[in-house]
Amino acid sequence: MAYSRNIYDNNGAGLEDTVYRYLCPVRKAGSIIGRGGEIAKQIRSETKANMRINEALPGCDERVVTIYSNSEETNRIEDDEDFVCPAFDALFKVHDMIVAEEFDNDGDYDNGDEYSERQTVTVRMLVPSDQIGCLIGKGGQVIQKLRNDTNAQIRVINDNLPICALALSHDELLQIIGDPSAVREALYQVAFLLYDNPSRFQNYFLSSSSTLQHQPGGILMSPAITSSHKNYSAPRDAADARVFSICFICPAENVGGVIGKGGCFINQTRQESGATIKVHTPETDEDDDCIIFISAKEFFEDQSPTVNAALRLQTRCSEKVGKDSSDSAISTRVLIPSSQVGCLIGKGGALISEMRSVTKANIRIFQGEDVPRIARENEEMVQITGSLDAAIKALTQVMLRLRANVFDMDRGLVLLPTFFPYISQTIETSSKPRHRKGENHPHGSEEIARNEDYGSQTNLKSPRRNRVY
Repeated sequence: MAYSRNIYDNNGAGLEDTVYRYLCPVRKAGSIIGRGGEIAKQIRSETKANMRINEALPGCDERVVTIYSNSEETNRIEDDEDFVCPAFDALFKVHDMIVAEEFDNDGDYDNGDEYSERQTVTVRMLVPSDQIGCLIGKGGQVIQKLRNDTNAQIRVINDNLPICALALSHDELLQIIGDPSAVREALYQVAFLLYDNPSRFQNYFLSSSSTLQHQPGGILMSPAITSSHKNYSAPRDAADARVFSICFICPAENVGGVIGKGGCFINQTRQESGATIKVHTPETDEDDDCIIFISAKEFFEDQSPTVNAALRLQTRCSEKVGKDSSDSAISTRVLIPSSQVGCLIGKGGALISEMRSVTKANIRIFQGEDVPRIARENEEMVQITGSLDAAIKALTQVMLRLRANVFDMDRGLVLLPTFFPYISQTIETSSKPRHRKGENHPHGSEEIARNEDYGSQTNLKSPRRNRVY
């Protein structure tokens, strides 16, 4: 298997540049994890590949299995004469175990060398949008040849993606359906093509911890991560780091929950996220809103301490919505610089419409006199309203759009984090109605200046923010 690979060296990927992301149905995850992780450990040991099995997202019945290794062709798959890289080998061990488990449950799997032809198998993989072209080809020639050669149904799906896909449709979904032998052959050819044409963004898939923890009573869990640039250790220029910040508007009655007794909660969040968190309260009226300011100096490819801390604090900074006290809907308000509004709206409102569709939350942007008085003159307000799950997803999308814009990558890849901090199902919010001066203004296709570092604005003096906790 001697091929000339199109490797993007500028991302610091080194030799660890073969990445596959296989979607495993949640109900079958045990077949590749095993008791105490024994099967996963065995796959890693036998293939010398790395494998990470992400937690299932709420409402998603698939888990992303990320398999990666260096590109050196050191392994053989059974009696195949070709040598393959460790990730290629591990991909097929994972696939075979999932298929075998499916047929074991149905009683139709042949444990011999040949797969049973009596059942239909479905394989789904996530492929970055900059890599999918190698599977389609000019005018669809490559994908049609794959279909003809393997007799499998092969489709590339770019709408109705699973929520485990990267944010805002920068992933494509590859789906292969057919009898087991046809699907396996199609997967074999697809894996070769992806090997030959690695994504330039693949190092971002690997920028989080591989160890996930299970905790009861929450939505998504992971150990706290403050710096996770572990898989690729190429030197980085300190000048590439940027300050990224998020500014919550928090009801005054919620501030105690943000701080915690004796500062215990806010200090714990600072320590576990690695972010700087400040509480700004107005001097004039105790019932006024407060500002929760979160910031950190970050590299784009790392997990974000600011995003981590904001997700931990979101419910404590939000208000309940609805008359029923048992209603889990919340409203989250975030101040952003006027110069960054464009990266959330998009041309003709395309981006904000897509975020609403993806998250099922109501996302609105208030400008001018509709912005609370605690805001500065150059700030607008983003308001997110929806169920707890929808509001968390929407805030995540908003923050990652803003973060990409800070790094001058607003048209580049925007990632959903591969981890989320533990978020309690207990909603510690205010149900106090908020006064508004009017409805929000429509945006249309207004062009707004971009690329301003929000973090630098904390140096501006404002008489409306005082007493830093």
